[in-house]
Amino acid sequence: MRNRLAIILFVPCVLVLALLGAAYSGNVARANQQEVYLDRLADAGYLVITARQSLTADDPAIVEGDLTRYRDVYGVGAAVVDQSGAVWASNGLDVDDLDERHAALAGRRGEAVLSTLPWKADRIVVAEPVYDGGDLVGAVLTVSEASSVSRSIWSSWGILVAAGLAMCVLAVVIAHRTAGWVLRPVRAVDAAMGEIGRGRLDARIPPSTGPPELREVITRFNAMAAQVEHSMHRQQEFVSNASHELRNPLNALMLRVEDLALSTPAEHATEVAHVRAEAVRMAHILDALLLLADDANLAAGAHPVDVAELVGRRVESWRLLAVDRHLAFDEAPEGAWAELNEIVLECAFDAVLDNAVKFSPDGGRIDVTVGTPADGDAAGMVEVTVRDHGAGVPPEELERLAERFWRSPGHGTVRGSGLGLAIASELLATGGGGLRLALPDGGGFEVRLRMPALAAEAVS
Repeated sequence: MRNRLAIILFVPCVLVLALLGAAYSGNVARANQQEVYLDRLADAGYLVITARQSLTADDPAIVEGDLTRYRDVYGVGAAVVDQSGAVWASNGLDVDDLDERHAALAGRRGEAVLSTLPWKADRIVVAEPVYDGGDLVGAVLTVSEASSVSRSIWSSWGILVAAGLAMCVLAVVIAHRTAGWVLRPVRAVDAAMGEIGRGRLDARIPPSTGPPELREVITRFNAMAAQVEHSMHRQQEFVSNASHELRNPLNALMLRVEDLALSTPAEHATEVAHVRAEAVRMAHILDALLLLADDANLAAGAHPVDVAELVGRRVESWRLLAVDRHLAFDEAPEGAWAELNEIVLECAFDAVLDNAVKFSPDGGRIDVTVGTPADGDAAGMVEVTVRDHGAGVPPEELERLAERFWRSPGHGTVRGSGLGLAIASELLATGGGGLRLALPDGGGFEVRLRMPALAAEAVS
């Protein structure tokens, strides 16, 4: 945009300079030739006096001396012709090819032939009639080489070109400075938006940036950024406070559940296990909410993590929680290391696995694998795949599954808040990863957790 704006400012300036320069250079060329022509015309007027005396006295020697001196001093060829057109006196000038002498012998002064181009300025011919008492008795002809005129025109053009180039450079500088001044607020807004996108909610734009017409935009942007910062801080404070406040009652509830399990008859053990599993699931949700409320610490806490070991450990924990469902976990981890916060991966994996447990049928199977993505777009990533063999979802609902609080209409009877996949997606995004949702062949639902892989030399 800066270049386009600079071109808009620069091109009209160049066109104006070109038009004015062309007109002025033509005027300079004609003025130089006109000056020489008038000078030669004045010389011819002086020679006319001597030529009249010579023609009336019938003595060529009277004018020949002046013609010779004129050639020696000025280097200009000159001649006098009589009324018949024959050469009366000359200092070496050949008049046979001069058409101007016919106009002079007809009583008309030769007109100056002016050219605006230096290479077309050939010579300057002056033809002046000679009268004696009103009778035409001859003519005076002078021919000047135009080399000096051409050099003068070239010099004038050189000065004009140099001045034009200097003006063009100045126009470019002014255009770029003007474009930069006009676009400075746009760049400042872009930079501030980038800072806000990277988590620096206090980024602002100096109010004195750019032209007055854009300062109102800057003022409104700063006000909007301040409102966004205030809203985000309030949201983070609310989530953090709510998570902390819920943590104590949940811990107390889990202790009472454990006490109750010791005195509960065997026929009620299943219900107690369900309550314990729900309490553990809520604890994981609170952990995830606390992480999301303070995402600035997530990137700072990144370190090498053995993904296969962590996934295996979490799978064993979930075996105990889902023992009554007879779920079989086909765990096939491969050695893979990632660079992220370990708590982020634990919470995201638990949220995805909890979702798979809820939507798997009794006696169903959940496949958990760790490896490298097959598609080239995910190069340099580690992938954890969780697949259940439940009913799945319609293809048109797939893109909405990671939205907060959205639940498929077909799963309205299943307990849940619609936050599991959304929290997992946001947690992984803080470390440069993400979720990929798919409907695999053979039914069910598949979730792929991706995170940046650790370099091989860092692992060793």
